[in-house]
Amino acid sequence: MQSIINFWTDSKNSLFDIGMDVLVSVLVILICLFISKGFNKLINKAINKKNVNETALSVIHHIVSYSVFIICIIIILNIFGVNTTSLIALLGAAGLAVGLALKDTLGNIASGISLFLLGSYRHGEFIEFGSYSGTVKDINLFTTILETFDGIYISAPNSSIWGVPIKNYTRNGKRRMELPVRISYSESIDNVYDILNRIIITEQRFLEEPPPQIIVQSLNESHINIALRGWTSIQDYWDTYWFQMRNIRDKISEAGIKVPYPQLLVNSGL
Repeated sequence: MQSIINFWTDSKNSLFDIGMDVLVSVLVILICLFISKGFNKLINKAINKKNVNETALSVIHHIVSYSVFIICIIIILNIFGVNTTSLIALLGAAGLAVGLALKDTLGNIASGISLFLLGSYRHGEFIEFGSYSGTVKDINLFTTILETFDGIYISAPNSSIWGVPIKNYTRNGKRRMELPVRISYSESIDNVYDILNRIIITEQRFLEEPPPQIIVQSLNESHINIALRGWTSIQDYWDTYWFQMRNIRDKISEAGIKVPYPQLLVNSGL
């Protein structure tokens, strides 16, 4: 009994310090858990409407959780008096070595996270980048999967998309089409305008805002280029375009307006 009393007398200050360190460490763990959950909630809110792949979302959560966990361990080691300077240096060197070995993979991950957060494109949208275009079928942390008009599967590394301008044909919800008409100089421009105006009135898929336009686009040596510009919703764009390309040709032909064809004059030199 006396030995226990002596031990307490000699060690009570040290035990008190250890107890305080344990309490502070528990408090640090609770704070880190709170911060980790808070960051994950912010990430969920930021990308809630971006149709992010579930696997990629899970990886992002794990990255955040592991980062907070490592910081928490370093803080606790500091609380107990462990010199973490060499440990941080070791982790930094290991991270640098891994980063150099996996720079392409890490580049894809960083690009994927940036694309997720910025929302440059979403599942189901039609995009174009570089020489590739197609409908987005899947987005993950490493690649974006596209399907072209003719059903070709394209798997593009995220870094190749992040580094170039992206055209998103779907995002604005509407798109303008340009329907060309070529007439000879002997034809009346007013007659063509009347035909195109009647087409605008009967085509209900054209949007009222922005309003359709009919313009003289250019005056060439052998013909005049006229264009009908109309806006439609994304869903109606191609059906309207294909229908009106044929419809305009038929209406022009019914009105007796001749469409000039390219002519080549050959000089024999005689």
